Amino acid sequence: MVKETFTSRWSLLLAALGMAVGTGNIWRFPRIIAQNGGAPFLVPWLIFLFLWSIPLLMIEFGIGKKTRMGTIGAFGSMNRRHTWMGGFVGFCTLAITFYYCVVTGWCFRYTFAALIDMIAGWSGSGSALPGGGLWGSERASLWTSFNASGWQPVLFHLFGVLAGSYIIYRGVVNGIERANRILLPGLFLLLMIAAVRAVSLPGASAGLDYLFGMRWGALLDYRIWLQGLTQSAWSTGAGWGLILTYAVYMRKDDDIVANSVLAGLGNNSASLLAAIAVIPTVFAILPAAQAIEVAQDTGPMSTGMTFIWIPKLFEAIPGGKVFLFIFFLALSIAAISSLISMIEMGTRNVMDFGLTRKKGIIVVGGSIFLLGLPSALNPSFFQNQDWVWSLGLLLSGLLFAVSVIDYGVERFRVELLDNEDNDMRLGRVFNVIVKYVIPVEFAALIIWWFTQAILVYDPQRWWDPLRPFSVGTCIAQWGLLILLMIVFQKRITGLLFDGAGKGER
Repeated sequence: MVKETFTSRWSLLLAALGMAVGTGNIWRFPRIIAQNGGAPFLVPWLIFLFLWSIPLLMIEFGIGKKTRMGTIGAFGSMNRRHTWMGGFVGFCTLAITFYYCVVTGWCFRYTFAALIDMIAGWSGSGSALPGGGLWGSERASLWTSFNASGWQPVLFHLFGVLAGSYIIYRGVVNGIERANRILLPGLFLLLMIAAVRAVSLPGASAGLDYLFGMRWGALLDYRIWLQGLTQSAWSTGAGWGLILTYAVYMRKDDDIVANSVLAGLGNNSASLLAAIAVIPTVFAILPAAQAIEVAQDTGPMSTGMTFIWIPKLFEAIPGGKVFLFIFFLALSIAAISSLISMIEMGTRNVMDFGLTRKKGIIVVGGSIFLLGLPSALNPSFFQNQDWVWSLGLLLSGLLFAVSVIDYGVERFRVELLDNEDNDMRLGRVFNVIVKYVIPVEFAALIIWWFTQAILVYDPQRWWDPLRPFSVGTCIAQWGLLILLMIVFQKRITGLLFDGAGKGER
């Protein structure tokens, strides 16, 4: 039996929110909503919360609570033939972790820079760096110099690994639970402060109108619906195996359905607060046409918008140094709260093979640092891994649905969701969503993104596995992982269920 459990329902919910609310809420969401016309984007984004994200969160909670194992063992417990699926889900999320830890390092670096700049402003010493302010005379100065230095991304990447690993080393109650009790309330408080300051700026009403002023005709654009589904799938963490991992430590009578709904709605609330903090600020400082251009992406996997433009925008408002520090501190909190769930997912998997938590975190933390180095040092490699494994997460979500379909959707719902432990009843609508809606959504998304690669990102060599944004690189890397998982499935299953499992459970 698992030795540790969350001490209360609220502790579990805070951990689930910490998993879901990450840099994608604060970094990606404002850009995506601006790119897709503001308010119309909110409609599909909210609809798909209930048609993709929340059902998958329920599935993860249910499987984790039932099996009390990490992703590999959990899929194997549901069906021995599906052990490879758990391996794909686990590695896919770990592959995200390798470069997500690099992003966490970026957040730490900018929080530190904003703190130094704020202190320098208070002391009257002016610039913390020579040459026209901390952020440099050009908008990309700090971003460019930071990445060009080589050692700085590695150092802050290491700091992210150590910070996340230490929390996981402390365990479920003393580590994950205590950290999220501090991180999540602090994150929402900082986002609310930033949002209130943004809407109080002169001219911010134009940004609010863009954000919430409905233009119904835009809903006829199919791309808004596909982007809304994509954002919901990536932002909530549904289908990543992270909620499954936290569900291993659920108490026996914890409510799966209500926690899934609250986690999904809490995630979307954080995204909206971040959008309110960013978009009105952009419109308050810049002319409308330029504001929209700035907020939009500049490429298929842009990474610099938050770290280049946000400092310049906050620099232009009264008290901007303080609010810039608040913004990046919130971003760092969101990054670390999600990172610890990813590290725990990896640690839980190796613990299922018999390792103690202490040994498991050494293996997982060391792997994250070493395998994250290429992304820290090479932007092209970072972008390739983001492209491949972000799309891989969509396949992971489908695999969860396939596992439940094979187990029996009706049986799964009756045993784990529509029972005395849950206050809400789902009925057969859950069956329809899992059996039909989620597979159709996956097909639509994967066709859409592969079409983008073929027609927009790399039309000449979309088949080439060595190109960063090609269809070929996705198929090659996914195929290699799936092949390895299938080849070694019997061996892995034997270790999990016949000869291992002697570590901390």
